[in-house]
Amino acid sequence: MSLISKDRSNERYLPGHPLPPSILPTSHLQEAVHAAELVILAVPTTALRTVLGELVQMHTDTPVLWACKGFELPAGYLPHQVVRETLTASTRHGVLSGPSFADEIASGQPAALTLASSDPSFARHATLSLHGPRLRIYSSTDVVGVELAGALKNVIAIAAGLCDGLLLGQNARAALITRGLVEISRLGIAMGGRAETFMGLSGLGDLVLTCTGAASRNYQVGQGLAQGLHLDAILNRLGHVAEGVNSSLAAVRLAHHHHVEMPIAETVLGVLEKRLTPHAALEQLMAREPRSE
Repeated sequence: MSLISKDRSNERYLPGHPLPPSILPTSHLQEAVHAAELVILAVPTTALRTVLGELVQMHTDTPVLWACKGFELPAGYLPHQVVRETLTASTRHGVLSGPSFADEIASGQPAALTLASSDPSFARHATLSLHGPRLRIYSSTDVVGVELAGALKNVIAIAAGLCDGLLLGQNARAALITRGLVEISRLGIAMGGRAETFMGLSGLGDLVLTCTGAASRNYQVGQGLAQGLHLDAILNRLGHVAEGVNSSLAAVRLAHHHHVEMPIAETVLGVLEKRLTPHAALEQLMAREPRSE
């Protein structure tokens, strides 16, 4: 953090983007949230509980948004379930999600996101706080749908990377994205999400971006697996968290629990666990019996 303060940039995770003068980097959470009107947690899902616990120890009721996309293992909790077990009931909170590569956001290129909270008043207030000329924010009350869409699209993105890594063509990728959206919607609706959420920014929008953008970490994982690289080597090369790796296991477990078919997620997990080669995964998907759409 001292290097970021000195250089006024984060060359490891966001190279080439000097920090605006208004941003003051710190490695101390207390200093970061002191007198804050809104706290935004952009941490891996695996770290969310720990950071929330530190916030609680500060006895602050500052509203909290989280931007992580995934599940907490081994229980397979979504972020809002972790929040429910950690934050005080009086702390207003919500999730921020949608198609947004950090490099483009930092460059000031336009984007649109969804902010969801079970508190409609807070959702509207926080949306107005973050909305700007280059960042359009839409409010929602479907926290479950937004979180599931954000977590599950990473699983489909690994499949898209496998598809492109095997040079299967654009027709195959289009089919994969479409059927991937079906799987996301199936599980999402079964768990209480709303159908329209999965057709919105946090659903279809984020899915398309993550399955077609070369900067997508999960897409790169799929490509590497298709090239025969070891998963650990791929993740070390990325240097970033690829949430789809852990989310694949949680997605399949939830699908079984809710009696939902998710064949793409099943095959992705099979490849990650080395039970299937990428080519065998393709054959398994194509061998499924024809049915009505």
